[in-house]
Amino acid sequence: MSKPKLSKHFERRQPSAIRLSQIEFMKRNDNVQDINTAIGNVSLPAHPKLQERMFDLKSSDSPFKNGAIKYTSTVGLKETNAAFLNIIASSGFNTDGLYSQITDGGSQAMELLTVGLCGDAGTEDAPLLLIDAAYTNYNAMASRVGRKTVSVTRNLQEDGKFTLPDRAEIEEIINKYKPNAMVVIPYDNPTGHFYDFASMKMLAELCVKYNMWMVSDEAYRELFYTEDKTSSVWGITDADVPGIEGRRVSIETASKVWNACGLRIGAIITDNEALHVKAVAENTANLCSNAIGQYIFGGLAKENHDSLKKWYSQLRNYYKEMMVRLSNDLKQALPGIIVSSPDASIYSVVDVRNLVNSNFDASDFVMYCSKEGKVEINGVYYTLLVSPMAGFYSVEKGEANPGKTQMRIAYVATPEEMKLVPKLFKELFNAYITRQ
Repeated sequence: MSKPKLSKHFERRQPSAIRLSQIEFMKRNDNVQDINTAIGNVSLPAHPKLQERMFDLKSSDSPFKNGAIKYTSTVGLKETNAAFLNIIASSGFNTDGLYSQITDGGSQAMELLTVGLCGDAGTEDAPLLLIDAAYTNYNAMASRVGRKTVSVTRNLQEDGKFTLPDRAEIEEIINKYKPNAMVVIPYDNPTGHFYDFASMKMLAELCVKYNMWMVSDEAYRELFYTEDKTSSVWGITDADVPGIEGRRVSIETASKVWNACGLRIGAIITDNEALHVKAVAENTANLCSNAIGQYIFGGLAKENHDSLKKWYSQLRNYYKEMMVRLSNDLKQALPGIIVSSPDASIYSVVDVRNLVNSNFDASDFVMYCSKEGKVEINGVYYTLLVSPMAGFYSVEKGEANPGKTQMRIAYVATPEEMKLVPKLFKELFNAYITRQ
């Protein structure tokens, strides 16, 4: 007897590039240990204020002291929304007139905004404009809700710098596809590219000129390692770009800067009341976000700004040291490899295009590492999990995909484990090349 069919969307769906290597590795039974740098699953302890509430849910001040876990309002707890606004203010930005709603992590914020700002399901009207290499889940979310994406592509230079397309090239894509919203990731995932004020201003000018929403994914705000100032959509006002106010949106999350990936708390912040009202209305179908997670994150609502700035500084020092060391060690281990400049976020892109022939496919190399690759270090066998970059680019059929020779490394393992990454990458890469 035949079984009911799956939807075409489910039939086509493959695991995300950032999860695929882990899924394959979990099928092994040969006692090889993995160092998983494929996904940005931050393993550091959460901010102390979050820990205090997490470990004291039965305290007299806790709303859960009697064991009841009720729905919150759809917009989220006042305290949790205040926490996100306090965080933005701590970076020196004015939060007057901003509207906040709580979401199930930054991921749900992406989905809601894609539904709300892009064309009707099943049409190609008003797509979402991405800047490739772009966080792969934007394409996944768009596909899930029947929206379209279009993109412009950055180039990874030999010196490790990603360069934005020039303004004319971006305008050509805008005029051709007429997107209704542009996504910018100032502390970029996956590239580590830092969007300084000048870059943000240029993109904001395009949003005004072509009447688009400016959606800034600020999951990694304050994680930058240059001498620039903190960058944000909230740092661009009408004084800088007349008309930008009223079209600004940021995606916030507890995951990265606050070391609370599994809390699954995020937010949509906007200076447009109509967008806020409709986004909350849309999310009433989900009832509310995690009530316990909201309460835990709400601990940051009244944290003073000096304390928050100290936290940012500690994280920057922690990540910068690892990123610089790994970048230098990789280039020493494999002369000719390109490693993206350690400017922002918690990722590096490595490109082996100078070391391989045209048949090389990073996705196949990643699967080799996950399924069978191993390297012995001090009597222990390890493999390295990384993300293939092809899925971070949206290329037309027949066009070359820059991600074919690129991989993303996330700085989420311990510093001791991250020190092993260059050796593991080199030996796994050489073993893979030899067997081809």
